[in-house]
Amino acid sequence: MFNNSTQKRCWIFQSEEKLENMRIEANKKFQSMVLACGKLSPVALLEPHEEEVLRKYYEKRLLEFCSAFKPIMPKSVMRPMSAIHFGRAVEDSFPHQLRQHFGHIFRSTCTFGAFRLTSVYLACKVDEFNVSSSQYVANLWESPAGQEKALEQILEYELLLIQQLNFHLIVHNPFRPFEGFLIDLKTRYTAIENPEVLRKTADEFLSRATMTDAGLLFTPSQIAIAAIHFSASRAGINMDSYLTECLMLKDNNECLSKLIEGIRCIKNLVKKYDPPKPEEVILLKQKLEHLHCLDLGISTSLKKRKGYEEDGTISKKAKVEEEEWSDDDLIDAM
Repeated sequence: MFNNSTQKRCWIFQSEEKLENMRIEANKKFQSMVLACGKLSPVALLEPHEEEVLRKYYEKRLLEFCSAFKPIMPKSVMRPMSAIHFGRAVEDSFPHQLRQHFGHIFRSTCTFGAFRLTSVYLACKVDEFNVSSSQYVANLWESPAGQEKALEQILEYELLLIQQLNFHLIVHNPFRPFEGFLIDLKTRYTAIENPEVLRKTADEFLSRATMTDAGLLFTPSQIAIAAIHFSASRAGINMDSYLTECLMLKDNNECLSKLIEGIRCIKNLVKKYDPPKPEEVILLKQKLEHLHCLDLGISTSLKKRKGYEEDGTISKKAKVEEEEWSDDDLIDAM
């Protein structure tokens, strides 16, 4: 159950301000570490709002990749599992710690793009959407050699991603409670003749909510009821009596007020979402790629690099040692 889950305990945050402060703090820590090397000025590094633009861009590309995936992905994999939790939670919690401890990855590979592909790959496993690794990379518009290189990087990131998530892999999504609310409307709320008319707009709302921080701030059931409430409002249907009577909140003003405020906040998150501007993305990708090309002196020791165990012995020879994919290579393949 969600109330006993690690998702509620570890991945639901108090407020937008709390999330914003975490991102700013992570950015400051990394900037301080890099600037201490004396090789860059502050203007050469990404600011928090610039990182947000790149996150939005890669989230959009991730969903495009999922939408075109063959065989067809379940909604639970395509949206909340890969985008909300594995993608966003990773970047919100430790983006710069990751770059500090795995500096060779930050410099020479696609930090954003590769982690997005790894997030989807891991989401498929967790949700028991069974696709082989060869099937997965076959969805990349690349040559067999390019697909092999992509798979090499995905597998390299996979264990790192699991570790940094503290092995909290189960993600509760809003689609199950959404279906539950629709069934409840059909059986107990006669004010709506055909609740199915709400499905299309509500589903579109859930898709847009995936691109926001809603999944890190609100429970799946709150997001689901917000989607239904939004759809009903668009259709000119008043849902107040459903909240008070069917959800038995009439005599619980505190819970009713919290629910209404939560619905309002979720709607506002979706409304104020600002998609990344293509020209801005191009400039920021060039800025990030410039950092990839620099030796910042923060790479880890050889023992911590791919193919080496803690005792210094070589465990497995890497298939691709010199040539690795850049941001544009991975994104073009999607």
